[in-house]
Amino acid sequence: MRRVLSVLAGLIAAALVWEGYKAAGDPEGTVLFGVRVLPRADDLSMPHLWTIVQRLADPEMTGGRPVWRVVLDACVFTLGITAAGFLVGAVIGLLLAAAMQRFRIVERGLLPYVILSQTVPLVALAPLIAGWGGTLMPPWATVAVIAAYLAFFPVAVGMLRGLQSPADSGVELMRSYAAGWWRTLVKLRFPAALPYLFPALRLAGAAAVVGAVVGEISTGTRGGIGRLIIEYSREATSDPAKVYTAMIGAALLGLLVAGFVSLLELPLMRHRRHVEVVTL
Repeated sequence: MRRVLSVLAGLIAAALVWEGYKAAGDPEGTVLFGVRVLPRADDLSMPHLWTIVQRLADPEMTGGRPVWRVVLDACVFTLGITAAGFLVGAVIGLLLAAAMQRFRIVERGLLPYVILSQTVPLVALAPLIAGWGGTLMPPWATVAVIAAYLAFFPVAVGMLRGLQSPADSGVELMRSYAAGWWRTLVKLRFPAALPYLFPALRLAGAAAVVGAVVGEISTGTRGGIGRLIIEYSREATSDPAKVYTAMIGAALLGLLVAGFVSLLELPLMRHRRHVEVVTL
C-alpha cells in the first residue's frame, strides 16, 4: 500500500508541476544566457493534461478507432517484441556472467568488450542489424535482436557481481564438502546473486523497451509504438495532444515490464529469506 500511495503521489506531483509550469511559464520558454533551459509553455508544446486524456477517447481519424485502442494495439505488438528481446538478452547475460565467473581469463578478455558494446550509438547500429538480417529474419525479429543487444549488458554485469559476492569462508566451506563448481554455483553463488540480479533485470527490461522502440523507428517496422510515435509526430503542429498519447503508451509499456520483473522478484526473494532462516 505504501508503494501504491507513493506512485499515486508522484503522479499527482508530476501533474501539478506540468499544469503549474504551463500556467506560470513563458509561452516562448525560459532563456538563460541565450540558451533555452525550460520548454515553451504554449498549447502547441505543452497541451493540458485533460486535453491529452480527451484525445485518447477521440477517434484517430474521422470514423476510425479511438486513439487509446490504436495505442493499446501498438503497445501489445511492441510488448511481444520486447519480451522476446528481453528473454534472449537475459539468457545471454546470465551465460556470460557464469562464464566470466568460472574462468578469470574470460572475464579479463571479455568484460572490456561487453562494456565497449554499449558505447555504439543504437541509431547507427539498428540499420546495420536490419541489413545483416536481410531476408533471413522478419522485421520484428530484427527489432528483437536490437532489444536483446541492450538488455544483455545490465544482466551480465549485475549477475557477475552477484556471483562474485559470496564470502571466501562460504566458498571454502563448499570446497570442504567436496562440492564442484556447478553445485557451488547452484547452492551458494546463485542465491547470493539474487539481490543483484533483479535490479539488473529491471534495468534490462527498461532497456529492452527502449531498444524495441528505437529499433521500430530505425528499421521502419510497422505496428509498434515506436512507429506510431513517428506517425503521430507528423501531426504535432496541428494535433499536439496526439503525439503525447503515443509517448504515454511507450512510458506505460516500460513501467509494465519493470513491474512484471518486480512481481517475479517477490516469491523468489521470499523463498531465499526462508532458506536463510531455516539454515540459521
